[in-house]
Amino acid sequence: MAQDFYQLLGVSRGASQDELKKAYRKLARELHPDANPNNAEAEEKFKEVSRAYEVLSDEDTRARYDQFGEAGVSGGGRGGGDPFGGAGGFGSIFDAFFGGDSPFGGSTRQQSGPQRGPDLETQIEIDFVDAVFGCRTSVSIRSAVSCEDCDGSGAAAGTKATTCADCGGSGQVRRMRQSILGQMVTTTPCSRCRGNGQIIASPCQKCRGEGRVTKDQSHEIDIPAGIATGQTMRVTSRGGVGPRGGAAGDLYVHIGVAPHEMYQREENDLVTSVQVSIAQAALGVDLVLATLDGDETLSVAPGVQHGHEYVLKGRGVPILNQGGRSRGRTRGDLRARIEVVVPKKLSSKERDLLLQLAKERGEAVSTSDSSLKSKIKSAFS
Repeated sequence: MAQDFYQLLGVSRGASQDELKKAYRKLARELHPDANPNNAEAEEKFKEVSRAYEVLSDEDTRARYDQFGEAGVSGGGRGGGDPFGGAGGFGSIFDAFFGGDSPFGGSTRQQSGPQRGPDLETQIEIDFVDAVFGCRTSVSIRSAVSCEDCDGSGAAAGTKATTCADCGGSGQVRRMRQSILGQMVTTTPCSRCRGNGQIIASPCQKCRGEGRVTKDQSHEIDIPAGIATGQTMRVTSRGGVGPRGGAAGDLYVHIGVAPHEMYQREENDLVTSVQVSIAQAALGVDLVLATLDGDETLSVAPGVQHGHEYVLKGRGVPILNQGGRSRGRTRGDLRARIEVVVPKKLSSKERDLLLQLAKERGEAVSTSDSSLKSKIKSAFS
């Protein structure tokens, strides 16, 4: 059973042309094959919706449809075939509605002139302290650079490129086509100059007309303070150059940070372990803590417990992209975790002192001496 065209578009029979266009535009986005790859049902529905809009968007065919139904327009349209009259298929509707830009992330327009060069990627490892405070470093990468012999033009010495006669230097060929929405202009790359807009009769021998050669490059880049492992920096215009004077792409630098012998990073905080003996934990002690900003005196209070943290405000990692412009906190904290170290071996005197301490505090402890010396003495007694 044939479906009602108004129902297909989700509008009333009294809908205006603007309402019809808005409804069709919404459905076209949802049902377009680019948005539903390998979905035959969605593609068929897209054709039905397109057919409905083809009929209702024209006042004459709409009047016949309102009076006689689909039978009144079965011979007047394209019978459910290509609703765009061969004007580029599915993509052409986006030239009319979206100025050539597909809502699915691509574009129906071709870039004119020299093509942009490729983006490049590389990975570097930097020192822990450099990641915290920032630094300037060198990145080496193999990439396409402008040919020196032809200055990037691609033409041999003493010659030059000429403007393509077919596209007038635009790199594009435009054709006017008639569709249900009126006249449409479709744009395709020029086949003669391959979209470059220029013809090179005598190519440069070094680059073979490309205007670029491949070589090792070194770039100085600024590492921002607070960068972390796994983050990526984008360095604009440091990728490969395009052919025949095309702009350079971007360079993406993936960051790795070497571990530090004393500190670990937890978000924007620096964390370190500070070892103290049983006596120091019980009686307290002043220690020298080597921070990344210089030595600090850490006063450990008497009776400190294992795992307790002392926090030095603002001595951690700078918060990335805040810098001095931030009115709030610009750095994380430094957290010094106390680690109470219990000796594994005791001298006789140390053992006697601890036994005396346990007796004084009324604490039950093992009184046996499991040392090798005691075992030998017991064997000969």
